[in-house]
Amino acid sequence: MAMAKEKEEDEETVHNSGKRLKCMRNQVQVRVQAEDDAVEEDSELPLKPGLFFYPTTPTSFVVSDALEPDYPIIYVNKVFEISTGYRADEALGRNCRFLQYRDPRAQRRHPLVDPVVVSEIRRCLEEGIEFQGELLNFRKDGTPLVNRLRLAPIHDDDGTVTHIIGIQLFSEANIDLNRVSYPVFRETCNQDYDTSGKYSPKSGQSLYTQQHQEMCGILQLSDEVLAHNILSRLTPRDVASIGSVCRRIRQLTKNEHVRKMVCQNAWGKEVTGTLELMTKKLGWGRLTRELTTLEAVCWRKLTVGGAVEPSRCNFSACAAGNRLVLFGGEGVDMQPMDDTFVLNLDAKNPEWRRVSVKSSPPGRWGHTLSCLNGSWLVVFGGCGRQGLLNDVFVLDLDAQQPTWREVCGGTPPLPRSWHSSCTIEGSKLVVSGGCTDAGVLLSDTYLLDLTTDNPTWREIPTSWAPPSRLGHSLSVYGRTKILMFGGLAKSGHLRLRSGEAYTIDLEDEQPQWRQLEYSAFTGSASQNAVVPPPRLDHVAVSMPCGRIIIFGGSIAGLHSPSQLFLLDPSEDKPSWRILNVPGQPPKFAWGHSTCVVGGTRVLVLGGHTGEEWILNELHELCLASRQDCDM
Repeated sequence: MAMAKEKEEDEETVHNSGKRLKCMRNQVQVRVQAEDDAVEEDSELPLKPGLFFYPTTPTSFVVSDALEPDYPIIYVNKVFEISTGYRADEALGRNCRFLQYRDPRAQRRHPLVDPVVVSEIRRCLEEGIEFQGELLNFRKDGTPLVNRLRLAPIHDDDGTVTHIIGIQLFSEANIDLNRVSYPVFRETCNQDYDTSGKYSPKSGQSLYTQQHQEMCGILQLSDEVLAHNILSRLTPRDVASIGSVCRRIRQLTKNEHVRKMVCQNAWGKEVTGTLELMTKKLGWGRLTRELTTLEAVCWRKLTVGGAVEPSRCNFSACAAGNRLVLFGGEGVDMQPMDDTFVLNLDAKNPEWRRVSVKSSPPGRWGHTLSCLNGSWLVVFGGCGRQGLLNDVFVLDLDAQQPTWREVCGGTPPLPRSWHSSCTIEGSKLVVSGGCTDAGVLLSDTYLLDLTTDNPTWREIPTSWAPPSRLGHSLSVYGRTKILMFGGLAKSGHLRLRSGEAYTIDLEDEQPQWRQLEYSAFTGSASQNAVVPPPRLDHVAVSMPCGRIIIFGGSIAGLHSPSQLFLLDPSEDKPSWRILNVPGQPPKFAWGHSTCVVGGTRVLVLGGHTGEEWILNELHELCLASRQDCDM
């Protein structure tokens, strides 16, 4: 028969061109042939409206591996390539959802794709049952298509689903993407088909704007259910979009309590707690918009009083609430310093003052200073009088008599300096990399949980780790995920500045480092590739919404250290983007002298003349409108 002959030619072409990612099992081949036979049998039936597949339209076949995460495609036929415009090598290894994206570089599905159908597909895949339905898809050139889809699971002898066969009939969707609005939740429409097998909307109705006389089901829910069970589970960006559906939904999305719930679910309680002060004037709606669009980001310069004496370099600073704290540093003749200074930004005239402490850790430089739970400061490592250190000291800044106390437990990491550290979940210290006394670069990762009665160091075992390095950054996003960027890394027998990024999720049962494969383009084909120049000792800022800002540090060549780069590591294919920020940026910015205050203010402590630091000059990167500005 014609269909069988065409199918045989297709399979021969696929075999010769190597379009299979892996060898498929015999049972899958048998099932594909069975589906072919079923289609041929259907051709003998009279054509009636409502039949799902018709042989008059070329049929696309897709096979996905159900034993691999995210059901990667392992086979497509020629009809798929012709219908979608995607070559086989562009589809293999990917989940078929990319057809829901109108642009090949888009990061999320087109808003006209029905989420109800997508959820039903997901449910059928999870339960291992067959699915039949229609879904809006797009050709590679952006042309909208109606995909009349059938998904059939393939089981092995034990009943395990090993593969998913997708049978697709594509036809052009008769919709105007520039005029159609998106009904976020709509009832399933009864669709008509003409005798040619092509989709034809009902008279006077388009595919996605058929008007129903009855009320949409979701609007029959109470405000409380809509707010707590639906809206609060969306991202801030999606909540802003869904507000255009109707007046009632818009009023709910403008409610400050709903907006706070959305931010808390998306960003975590710790982040929203930090942002609480910023919302007193801005409100959650405006704050989330500004942090999402970065429409208000700017540089400004400020001068503070007091003094940090004696002068020093290679100190470490961090923010504790609205206070900047500075500890240690390298004084004259490489003298290790052991004093603590605080700058209270809430004061009418902020000025540096020395903190009177009962006892101090040994003096040091090249260490890290971190903050836990808003007021606890943690010092680790660095270079002291007797060489490198691996001790831990904790200070409660709010205590009546602040006292540094040493924390001992378990086998500590090797003594080191110029390492990187961060805190997760408000109470756990993570230390990575650095340099030993012998000049050996390190690649290990350690965790210390300071909430336990007897804090104990624990090395995080991984089957693979990024190359050894110093001067890199660790940034926390998604509560327990860490992004490592840059540093001076070992490359064979050389040590070179790095521009690579790596991620790890410490919540996994077996955390593993993996290199971040990011796109070199910013989303517009006309723009050039954007990749931050390799650097070390730079600034890495974790934004409340999970994006990372990189700037400053030691950079080779003529690159500007004040150039800002933005990355969202949670995207499937993250891409760097340059931020053009108005105002006066600092000439120099270093990770150990930069603090993030309140989640929206990035403060760079002074600059240096080449010989000494000027700590009375601060440059502030405002990520949102200032709280003291006129509204």
